Amino acid sequence: MSANQDVRDLLGMRSRTAYLVIALYAVSCLVSALSTLEGVRSIWPILLAVPICVGGAVLLLAAPGDPLPLKASLALIAVGPASCGAIYTVVPIPISSSLQTWPFGSSVAIYTFMCVRGRTSFAWIGLASTIAVSIVWAVQSGQGLGYGLSLSGINIAPLLMATFFAFTIRPLAKSVFELRTQSTLRIASEAAASAVLEERDAQLRRLDEQARPLLGRIVDGPDLQPDEVMACALLEADLRDSLRARGLMDSRLVKAARSARSRGIAVIMLDDRGRELDEKVHAELTSSAAAELDHIGSGSVTLRMLPPGRATIATILHDDADDIRRLEYGPDGRIVGAETT
Repeated sequence: MSANQDVRDLLGMRSRTAYLVIALYAVSCLVSALSTLEGVRSIWPILLAVPICVGGAVLLLAAPGDPLPLKASLALIAVGPASCGAIYTVVPIPISSSLQTWPFGSSVAIYTFMCVRGRTSFAWIGLASTIAVSIVWAVQSGQGLGYGLSLSGINIAPLLMATFFAFTIRPLAKSVFELRTQSTLRIASEAAASAVLEERDAQLRRLDEQARPLLGRIVDGPDLQPDEVMACALLEADLRDSLRARGLMDSRLVKAARSARSRGIAVIMLDDRGRELDEKVHAELTSSAAAELDHIGSGSVTLRMLPPGRATIATILHDDADDIRRLEYGPDGRIVGAETT
């Protein structure tokens, strides 16, 4: 599974409730340690087993990724042997109560969730190592191999059930994440299609509002008057800008371009960038360009947004009978260079 497809999400292992369970787990380990001190030779190894188990549980929840990272898996393998080995150095022989081997149950709980997190083989290695530690202790203490095996072998059952559970939940989790991905892609596709339709409808409404009266006038006659011809030319230019210079569409700049055209200035607007600018940069650029158009009295003007990756984001080229003036706009939308030839 990918980084954003973590089986912990399905099991709630990243929730506050999960860490509350860890807190209760820590309390149960401490209570188990403090209530089984009868006959022990030293309390410190018993208390050492508590942070080993609790630290393993926290690592199990906190380690990111699926399956569980290799380093975390290797560390969790050691939880059982380390905690059980610690208590075996101080418990009486024979033990006063089976509860004195509480690290077995605590470590097996960690191993069961390792199965769910995709490290089943590591979990079995951890349990096998823990059983081996128990057998070695039993043999060295003169209690025999059978006693060590019987003391620890009962923990095989819960891990076996966890293994079968993992074989069920993990393929199901993969299917759930695939369905989630497909659903996300479908929603994104539908949203994009909806946006296209909304934009098309907006353009159709705009065209209907602006072009229908003039088209009706052309069809119904009589011949257009000079001011109506100018209105048609300005409308055609506005529509062309909306298609060729989408990134420059701003109410003030559109008004300035229309005003310049009405004064006989040829205005060409091009958007070769293909990406939206930051809102502040866009406002600065269009405001400056509009002011520049307002001060031009003759000739032709080409306002162009440049492709991404260049030092300048836009240029204005003003060509009149006397000279050619070029303005360049930097990434902040401000003029960074001016050249007249």
